[in-house]
Amino acid sequence: MKASGDNPISYESFLQQIANRGRTMLLPALLEAQARYGHISPEVAGAIGAALCVPLADITGVIEFYGMLYDRPTAETIIRVCTSPTCSSQGAQTLLKELDQSLVVTPGHATPDGKHYLEKTECLGLCDQAPTALVDLAAVGRANSARILNPPGDFHTAIYADTPVITRRCGKVEPTSLANFLAHEGFAGFHNALKLGAEEICSRVKDSGLLGRGGAAFSTDIKWEGAASASGKPKYIVCNADESEPGTFKDRVLLENDPFAILEGMLIAGFAIGAEKGFIYIRGEYPRVQQIFQQVIDAAYENGYLGEDIQGAEFNFDVELRSGGGAYICGEETALFESIEGKRGYPRLKPPFPTTHGLYQKPTVINNVETFANVGVIMRIGVEAYRAYGSPGSSGPWLFCLSGDVENPGLYEITQPITLRELIYERGGGVRDNADLQAVLLGGAAGKFVSPANLDVRLTQEDTRAAGLGLGSGAVVVLSEHADLRQTFADLGHFFAHESCGKCYPCQLGSQRQSEILDRVANHEALPGDLERLQDVGWTMTDASLCGLGQTAASAVLSAIELWPDIFQGGAL
Repeated sequence: MKASGDNPISYESFLQQIANRGRTMLLPALLEAQARYGHISPEVAGAIGAALCVPLADITGVIEFYGMLYDRPTAETIIRVCTSPTCSSQGAQTLLKELDQSLVVTPGHATPDGKHYLEKTECLGLCDQAPTALVDLAAVGRANSARILNPPGDFHTAIYADTPVITRRCGKVEPTSLANFLAHEGFAGFHNALKLGAEEICSRVKDSGLLGRGGAAFSTDIKWEGAASASGKPKYIVCNADESEPGTFKDRVLLENDPFAILEGMLIAGFAIGAEKGFIYIRGEYPRVQQIFQQVIDAAYENGYLGEDIQGAEFNFDVELRSGGGAYICGEETALFESIEGKRGYPRLKPPFPTTHGLYQKPTVINNVETFANVGVIMRIGVEAYRAYGSPGSSGPWLFCLSGDVENPGLYEITQPITLRELIYERGGGVRDNADLQAVLLGGAAGKFVSPANLDVRLTQEDTRAAGLGLGSGAVVVLSEHADLRQTFADLGHFFAHESCGKCYPCQLGSQRQSEILDRVANHEALPGDLERLQDVGWTMTDASLCGLGQTAASAVLSAIELWPDIFQGGAL
């Protein structure tokens, strides 16, 4: 094994250090090789297989599955340009043309001098800064060719909150400073939880009405009580930070600004269900977040908040950070387990459920970042104070990601229910340049479109559900009269066709057919019957797909057909 500027022995030493853990370290080993060598050669893959006792065929399958792994040389610098609906509507295609002219390179290729490799990517979680790119480890917002070739450094997402609760420490503490966190009531909820005991913690989570914030809005207490009562050891806590839903960036903001709060939530969950090990799985497109959280883990160990007998209690808990490899499907909880275990991120059939057969087939609680951030708040302020926020069916504060053609894109914390109209026009400053509103994509790519006539729906689970909508992951993408809706639909089609894992036939084939039809619509070449074909394909995916990806891959398109049927028949908007 050779790498320019690297000592091959160092990587061999790395493999020796992780060899005793076997296949579960496959993705970390591949990502480490990718970072060192720029790609994973057959020689390197063979060395990984020998060290971890994984067949080469399986290693090849994993490399092919994850978008951030390459089995062929790329270039010194990899440029990933986001083409999600938000970035596309804000000029991503223009950016790609600029790079084509300045670098003389098209997506999927390297420049002749081997310095730059350009590729399209489906979402980078930087939607408030659209159009965006990732230049190796540097995130570039408001991207143009000049900024990409000379990355300007870190940027910060604007955070808006009339009454900050979840975001109360954001911008006020040094994210990696445990002393700062403790000075702002950090770990107060955890210390209260240690006094309450495991059973009472689960009871208070139930009484709080906390719903999961990852998109499905599943009751948190059901997961916790199920895992707590399940037989089998060890038990695990998993934080899902594989935030890949287009239009969504709230988890990134929390992890960049108040990461100890998420660790606190994981600790409380571990104590409540009797787990001694936790994993946080952070998407590979968030390298800065990974660096921050690893520092948080290290500080927690150094100061007695991780390890054995934490804070003098008879409670042991360890946390390990895992990086994703560029696969939207790994946001699905069982696909995430498969990824940690060193496999392709295929979703599992359910039942059995993670509460009894989760990570390594052991009882597991998996929640997303925002959910864990709420846990510490509940334990610190109490159930009654927590339920004073939100609504009866959507208790607590909620985070919304506002992006697209809006004056003030950013993260909005809402503690009392407001309407979609109020979020866009009163909180967000209205549509950019005083343009007319054409549509809103609510809930991300897996969400639904909302017309300007339906903006008075309250942003709660119960109100959006009654209106045939859903909050999803909290994404609110604003599209003005200047947006090309046909192209937005095509971008959605490309996204799901690219991200389908291919495990089940309805999604594998349906997402491809949907994308082909939407491309025809975007090019004003719709064929007779295309509208009916989209509906047939969409409902088939919805009813027959294995997991939530396929089940929601047509949600936005089907909602668009209801609102603008003429578009899909070749008519004008």
